[in-house]
Amino acid sequence: MTIRIEICTVEQVCELQEISYETFNETFKAQNSPENMKAYLEKAFNRERLETELSIADSQFLFIYLNNKVAGYMKVNINDAQSEKMGEGSLEIERVYIKKEFQKHGLGKVLLHKAIEMATEHQKRNIWLGVWEKNENAIAFYEKMGFVQTGAHAFVMGDEEQIDFIMTKTIL
Repeated sequence: MTIRIEICTVEQVCELQEISYETFNETFKAQNSPENMKAYLEKAFNRERLETELSIADSQFLFIYLNNKVAGYMKVNINDAQSEKMGEGSLEIERVYIKKEFQKHGLGKVLLHKAIEMATEHQKRNIWLGVWEKNENAIAFYEKMGFVQTGAHAFVMGDEEQIDFIMTKTIL
């Protein structure tokens, strides 16, 4: 089993868009209306928006590969690129998704360790993320990885406002 992580470039925007649609659908389709899913996917993962996100200096997308196949990705933000004002001492994991067929291989753990490594390199004390309050598997995973709930914020899915738990891990 060969695992590698590579920075996603703007030239890979189509691949990023494809995996974003696929993994978001796999994760949330069963719990949301088709209309809200369609609206969110078109807003969050359209090519122009992803190209803009890829061009932000304080954001980075990382693909994770298992046996030379793209298995998932992670987006991290620091400084002003964070989606919430969490301070200069924090790194945000805005997205972390693994394709269903590649889950249960420890890839999420590998990505979280990469985020910790990146936070340490940037001298950040905390890593934080938002996770939907109904995503019990993800919450349990993050708790197992040492994250604790420190707050909540609204997440808009189409015409529905949902709640994301903010979970934080102190690393320094």
